[in-house]
Amino acid sequence: MKNRLRKFREMAAAQEGTFRQLSSDIWSRPELGLQEHYACQRQVALLREFGFEVVSPFAGLETAFRAQWGSGEPIFAIVSEYDALPEIDHGCGHNLIAAAALLAGRLTQQMLQENSKPGQVLVLGTPGEESIGGKVLMLKHNCLAGVGAVMMVHPSSSSYRDFGSTAINRVNVEFFGKSVHAASTPEQGINALDAVIMLFNGVSYWRQQLPESARIHGIIENGGVRPNIIPDYASCYFFLRSPENETLEQMNLRFADMIEGAAKMTGCTYKSTPRAQPYKARKPNHPMNEHYAAAMQAQGLQLVENKAGRGSSDFGDFSQVCPGIHPYFSISDVDIPGHSKQLRDAANSDLGFKNMIAAAISMADIAYTYIVNPQFRQEIQADFAQ
Repeated sequence: MKNRLRKFREMAAAQEGTFRQLSSDIWSRPELGLQEHYACQRQVALLREFGFEVVSPFAGLETAFRAQWGSGEPIFAIVSEYDALPEIDHGCGHNLIAAAALLAGRLTQQMLQENSKPGQVLVLGTPGEESIGGKVLMLKHNCLAGVGAVMMVHPSSSSYRDFGSTAINRVNVEFFGKSVHAASTPEQGINALDAVIMLFNGVSYWRQQLPESARIHGIIENGGVRPNIIPDYASCYFFLRSPENETLEQMNLRFADMIEGAAKMTGCTYKSTPRAQPYKARKPNHPMNEHYAAAMQAQGLQLVENKAGRGSSDFGDFSQVCPGIHPYFSISDVDIPGHSKQLRDAANSDLGFKNMIAAAISMADIAYTYIVNPQFRQEIQADFAQ
């Protein structure tokens, strides 16, 4: 491994400026999910320059792409994300994810070329992770057809293996009542806000019986206009999460019953709709995880052990279809929260770029080893089959 990593490091150093500029350009022009036209076009142009065959739009999404190099099998896919967040721009550091994906794809391509090895490396551009779940939509178009394993890396305040993620369902709930004057004729009204409050109370009591690892959290988005008018409309927005897909399915059924119950208790009607694609829990692949840890440590980065995955990502759906990991690399010397201005700033820092290079090299080493080493492929597949 050390000799390969040294070679990858030399290759990366020779083109470091290209990828620093890519990361900086995407960071400087943040675009929300499904609006990532600049970031998509920027990556597509660079991949074509490298000799990849690129299809974009792809899988029904205008800002998605599929870049392929090589021929035959095995096929390893590297995933790029590049959408930003409202108000805090690249507060999740997706500019670094995009740069890491393209650098890893380029390094894998160059190593395969230099050693005359068969196989394919793909770079998949996946928009809208923060909003609509682009990967879930792309899977409906069979975007991983023929792919043997898939991987991406993500910035954080520490480096660590993929310890999994929670499955998530995001539900918008609306209640409809009857508006009247709250002082003169309250008996003629049907209070939609009461239904929302009933639902929140039910959720609060429900938490006592939920598994420790499950989560449910919500906000009231519409609660009426004035105190002296009984609201005829109120709405709320909930996230339901669990590290087990089966548990989340049970939670969804129970939550639906609670919505109906709140409506019946208040005399309201209701409407419940998903606001985005549900995400499945991530299924980390142990051999890939250990290879990532070894490659990062060989480059001088220390990994945090046993960090539970509480967040959610549409990469979980990819990992349920074929072997994959979604590990992390540090971009800060101090602990910073995700989805924050601090992480946004760190995503354009020298340390962030330096450690992104290490993560991309580790990813390229996994991709190359997967393509050329049958035993590694067997170990990965055996772990996935469990």
